[in-house]
Amino acid sequence: MLNKAAVKTEKNQNCSYCHTVINPEAEIIICPVCGVPHHKECWHENKGCTTHGCKGYIIKKSDRHSYSIRSRLSLQAKENIFQQVLSKAALLVVVLLVLFFLTLFQKSLLGIWHNGLSFFAGAEWSSDSGTYGVLPFLAGTLLTSITALLFTMPFAISIALFLGEFFRKGAVSSILRTAVDLLAGIPSVVYGFWALFVLVPLVRQLQLALGAIPFGVGVLTASLVLTIMIIPYVASLSAEVIKLVPQDIREAAYSLGATRYEVIRRVILPYAWSGTFAGILLAFGRAFGETMAVTMVIGNVNRIPRNLLDTGNTMASIITNEMAEATNLIHLSSLMQIGLLLFMISALINLAGRHIIKKYSVEV
Repeated sequence: MLNKAAVKTEKNQNCSYCHTVINPEAEIIICPVCGVPHHKECWHENKGCTTHGCKGYIIKKSDRHSYSIRSRLSLQAKENIFQQVLSKAALLVVVLLVLFFLTLFQKSLLGIWHNGLSFFAGAEWSSDSGTYGVLPFLAGTLLTSITALLFTMPFAISIALFLGEFFRKGAVSSILRTAVDLLAGIPSVVYGFWALFVLVPLVRQLQLALGAIPFGVGVLTASLVLTIMIIPYVASLSAEVIKLVPQDIREAAYSLGATRYEVIRRVILPYAWSGTFAGILLAFGRAFGETMAVTMVIGNVNRIPRNLLDTGNTMASIITNEMAEATNLIHLSSLMQIGLLLFMISALINLAGRHIIKKYSVEV
């Protein structure tokens, strides 16, 4: 049925079809296209509106219900529907996170029951003996990620200052910004192949010079390739935050006699620290969960690395290497348990980072 609500019309307003004056209390139908009022009988007799921009327009029988609904929707109703769509979309993200956790937890129950607390403290991983300890992979993951982050900081902050403070515009800035963005978009497997042919020989020469076993692959190689991969995340976000530092603060520091170096050190970097830390946190999460590039150059040895030149393994790489070969249910469940641990550590890192950013922002 079409809209039959009683609508008060203006005085002496005529029906568009029969041209008679519409009673202000009469039941009318307003055209959903042009907004012209009609007597209910005239609308149904003509099967639609034929005036103004709608001349010759006839509502098909199949379309009447949709036009009736559309004409009845008020602005407030449309806003309510839009808010409901947004709230459901936001709720979907939470539901997905809960489903991820529940799926990993359910698949890990057998491993949790079998391994117990020895899973976290054990240094041996063997499907033959049924011993599964995650400590070597946790140590390898933390060592490669933290080392890569330490290597990244000087380069990323330098690039951010160059793009955000010294060369905001121009050809040089555009070329460097494009190069940084391209680094962020290169697939990790390409980084892995590049590291095999470039970084591995260089690290092998370093190991020979230091008297170490010249594997070429190892924790140092994995950290170097991770460094190159996460530099764009810290540099890009930090550069944008540095650009947002108010010009008044810079000018106030210069008016007090501060040099360019002092302005950067005592004004710009402290002001932009919250955003820079967010970039560092994003980069750490990227390095912590990286799989393919690290798997190709870390050596994939199930033991705790003794130093940066030693080989090792990470939580992501052990899952990649053994998931296809895990025919034993306990073995498969233990791999899922590593995935659950990786998920929880990543979540804790993000929560801790948000707390630190919020605390710092309040202090500022």
